[in-house]
Amino acid sequence: MKTTTSLIICLLTILSFTSAQTMQTLPYREIPSYPASYTAENAVARMIDGLGFRYYWATDGLRPEDLAYRPSKEARSSEETIDHILGLATILINSLKDQANVRSGEETSSLSFEVKRKRTLEILWEASELLKKKDAKLKKHKIIFQNGDNKTEFPFWNMINGPIADALWHVGQVVSFRRASGNPFNSKASVLTGKVRE
Repeated sequence: MKTTTSLIICLLTILSFTSAQTMQTLPYREIPSYPASYTAENAVARMIDGLGFRYYWATDGLRPEDLAYRPSKEARSSEETIDHILGLATILINSLKDQANVRSGEETSSLSFEVKRKRTLEILWEASELLKKKDAKLKKHKIIFQNGDNKTEFPFWNMINGPIADALWHVGQVVSFRRASGNPFNSKASVLTGKVRE
């Protein structure tokens, strides 16, 4: 009996440690230090860092009832909004990797919330890092939509007023929805400094 109890305690400790490690490996708990120089690429990377920080805290600790919340029958639920944000992040990273956005039929709704959250944060981090490289040039990147033989292209300008601004808008909705479902945003997360007040 004593051995079984010790084994259970050991396993629970390992699981708890692994879970804590996983949570700590997600980017954007805090915003990284800002770049030394002002360039168009660094400015957009910083916008993405701000989006990542807001998304991290908007989605931190969401409960099933928060994810299911919708303000009206016609509105998206919080989880459907999170799906949309993942789609917008994917458009961003595809642009920076010079890849077309193709409707593949892959539904993000079949993924767990934790997977969607992690994937979104990692995509935003990668996008920011790509923009901080010395050879990064916004004018080289386009938004490309491919639908069969039809291809539509937009300059990176449209990324700023389109997917990036749209994602910020929707993160605000998640914050508002979670407040309405009784689970407010962590007030210690400062969007001005990008740090967490202790």
